[in-house]
Amino acid sequence: MRRLLPWLTLLLGCAWGSVAQAADTCTVSMTNIDFGNVSPIAGSDYVAQATGTFSCLFSSLNLGQLLTPNAQVCISLGLGTNSTSALPRKLGNGSNRMEYNVYVDNSYATAKIWGGAGVAGAPSTFGMILSAGLLAPPGTYSTTFTVYAKIPAGTALAAVPTVANANTVYTSSFAGVGTYTYTTYGLVNLQGCSASSGSFGFTVNATAVNDCTIAASPMAFANASILTGNLRSTSTLSVRCVNNNAYQIALNGGSVAADVANRQMKNTVTTDKVSYLLSATLDGPLWGDGTAGTSMVTGTGTGASVPLTIYGRVPAQVSPRPGDYKDTVTATIYF
Repeated sequence: MRRLLPWLTLLLGCAWGSVAQAADTCTVSMTNIDFGNVSPIAGSDYVAQATGTFSCLFSSLNLGQLLTPNAQVCISLGLGTNSTSALPRKLGNGSNRMEYNVYVDNSYATAKIWGGAGVAGAPSTFGMILSAGLLAPPGTYSTTFTVYAKIPAGTALAAVPTVANANTVYTSSFAGVGTYTYTTYGLVNLQGCSASSGSFGFTVNATAVNDCTIAASPMAFANASILTGNLRSTSTLSVRCVNNNAYQIALNGGSVAADVANRQMKNTVTTDKVSYLLSATLDGPLWGDGTAGTSMVTGTGTGASVPLTIYGRVPAQVSPRPGDYKDTVTATIYF
């Protein structure tokens, strides 16, 4: 036994002395954040997630780390391209911007915006400990974390344009502005997560899509016993299209005549009919679908709802039998 003790002491001395030759190393990586298609006028938030990975290669022969290899990491995030502030961050396409932000949890609270000590208004970071476990063999160990992102609904989103009347990709790059500091240790960590550092990157994308909504109010003509002069009425189309999105609106020929140049209302009881005209201006060209001498109404979206007036006229004609006369006209918006 007297000869064995020096030999064991020598082995332990070799183990402690080899630390500098086999240091543990850690990295952080993250998948991209993709919001997919975003309609700026939808009136709803858009959310997305990404997965981050913290990995460590435990190879140190430090006795404590041989027993329980651990690593502590603190992960921060800069502003990314197209942003001058974290309140909010912005995606870009040329000079156009779309507001969004990145969060450390799904509360999407301002206090949970992912940033760091050097990012004004966004102090939150990811912090975690990776433990390989008691007597874990040398090798690579990993843990993951979830990143949350949101594009909020509101006036800022509604103002986002598409470009050249096509779906438009907005993006931000975080190449090199994701940063982390970490410490590998055994039984006790006396350095927090400040011993070593590194950087990582990812991109955030959202595609602004052309979109429009349309709604109509009824048109009602006044009661008349004989049709010896014009009867007039109006109704309103409420049109909302994505900013810079060109559109055309067609009115079909109606359910009675199916003829854009000769629309008719029908008595709800008899077969009698009454002719009428629709136009975008008072006594202007017939509003139809571009056929039979009719024209469509065109415009460009602003992101806000725009009222368009439909002018209706029942011209002088042979008076039909008394009754209620109706027709159903469909408005279609092309964008």
